[in-house]
Amino acid sequence: MLINDLARARVDLAAVLRWSARLGYQTGTCNHFSFMVQGRDDVFLVNPEGYFWSEVTASSLILCDLEGEVIEGDGTVERTAFSLHAPIHRLNTAARACFHTHMPNATALCLIKGARLLPVVQEAMMFHDQVVYDDNYSGLALDVAEGERVARLIGNKEVIFMRNHGPLVVGRDIGEAFYNLYYLEQACRLQLLAMQSGQPLDIVPDSRARPVMEAVHSLNGYGETFLTAIKRVLDKEEPDYRQ
Repeated sequence: MLINDLARARVDLAAVLRWSARLGYQTGTCNHFSFMVQGRDDVFLVNPEGYFWSEVTASSLILCDLEGEVIEGDGTVERTAFSLHAPIHRLNTAARACFHTHMPNATALCLIKGARLLPVVQEAMMFHDQVVYDDNYSGLALDVAEGERVARLIGNKEVIFMRNHGPLVVGRDIGEAFYNLYYLEQACRLQLLAMQSGQPLDIVPDSRARPVMEAVHSLNGYGETFLTAIKRVLDKEEPDYRQ
């Protein structure tokens, strides 16, 4: 693990946490974003227990191992954060970034019996065949067995909707995962808004939805472009996130 890789990851993770706070994705001091640092498969960064996302800085993020031991940082790792995130990183090696929020619209979809993200808008088609559903609420993630169960359900997909709980998104890097998280919330918002009309939803067939997903996945650096724009604004308005 190179020092520059770790420093860059700290800045990027702090940036998306700050931006998520702006977007109203945070619930209290709960929910967590984690990232397996470049070149390592045994340590990850995660936001510290008890901090609002709006006050997180690069240096306040906790570096811990898969057993929950803090390697760098003065804070602690909240129990449910470790129980959910560590097993996902350990069992899904492609899930370098793992973001769990109770953002309002995606979480609302998790509360509707049998609800699915429907291909009725392009933002939803981005996730064609990339979503799994955990339709059985199993309580708080208080031990690694729950995280292991969720990791097995996700498999090689990008999104899991946990019934009566909320969404979780994984990605190959911080930019990609946050790009997906952002557009997932947008897709859910638009679907719920359309459902409120009481009119039938115009569902696009798989044959037309799949090419949208494939086109998005073929783009190079789309997440990095999004992340760069976020940091550009934060550098002007909240530069302390880099500290």
